[in-house]
Parts: sequence; structure tokens; C-alpha cells
Amino acid sequence: MIRAFQKLLGAALAARICLLVNHVLQSEAVAVDRLQRHSGKRIEVHLRSLPVADWVPESIGVEITRAGLIEWLEAFDGEPDLRVSIDASNPARSIADAFGGQRPSVDVSGDAALAADVAWLVDNLRWDLHDDLARVVGDAPAAALAQFASTASAGLRGAVDALVEAAQRLRRMAQGEAGGSEFPPR
Repeated sequence: MIRAFQKLLGAALAARICLLVNHVLQSEAVAVDRLQRHSGKRIEVHLRSLPVADWVPESIGVEITRAGLIEWLEAFDGEPDLRVSIDASNPARSIADAFGGQRPSVDVSGDAALAADVAWLVDNLRWDLHDDLARVVGDAPAAALAQFASTASAGLRGAVDALVEAAQRLRRMAQGEAGGSEFPPR
């Protein structure tokens, strides 16, 4: 029963991710044009070292439609035309980096032309959160919310960096590699 619910939750998550990606793609005609050239090709996105719950899908398969968008494939049979493997070992840091415009660690294999266009999309497409919020709540509140999101992202990135540094320091201390003092002087 719980496994069935987890599977449904994972499927819903994958479908919503595809909707968000399509929303961002539709905001740039050049992005849609680049993907239309690859209509019918399939991409597998694999999340490496994902330390979270079972309900988060480890891999998501999509097919590029004739419209230049992506369609989630619930069942993925055979080899994909392109495999994208993303380091997901630290989801909080990855999310903070994404909000800050930083690219995650990614390994790509498969169709070189498709890989080049996907790389271009990753490098050049950004979700205009401010614009989407402005349509719903107006320009001034959207600007305030976007500024808050930016500040929260920077704070989250700093907190994650501090936690990683503290964990590394504790690991070194546990291994006996700490040089004299437990903590560096302030």
C-alpha cells in the first residue's frame, strides 16, 4: 500500500517537473526550435547518489515532441538517445545553486547534437519567476517575492556551505587529522 502511494507520488513529481520545464521552454522560441530538430528522441535524466526517500524517482525518461517540448515517459524501455546524469548527493545545495544560477555537476552520454542543444538550454534558459509572479500578484509584490527568493537562496547556499565545512572538520577530527585545536581561532 505504501509502495503504491510512493510510486504515485513519484509519478506526480516527474509529471510536474516536465510541466515546469515545458513552461520555461515555451518562454523562449529559440529553445523550442532547438528541440524540434530532435523530435522523437528520448532523454533519460538520472539523479546520482540521491540520499532522499524512496518516492523520488531516481531516473526520469522524456521524449521530445514535434512541438519542441518534452513528454514524460512513465515506462522507459530500451536505450535513450541521451543520458544525463546529475550529482544529487546534496539536494539542498543543488537547489540553492540552481536558484543562484549555478550549474550542477552533470555527466552526459549519447547523441552529440542532442547533447549540444541540451547543454545550450541548460546554459541559457532561466525561469523568470518574477514575470510569472507578476501575472498573478502584480509587479511590486512579485519584485519583493523575487528579491526574498534570491536572498533566501543566498542564505541557504551559505548555510549549506557552512554545514559541509563543519561536517568535513568533524570528519577530520574523528580521523585524527585535526591539527592541534578542535576549532580554528576566530
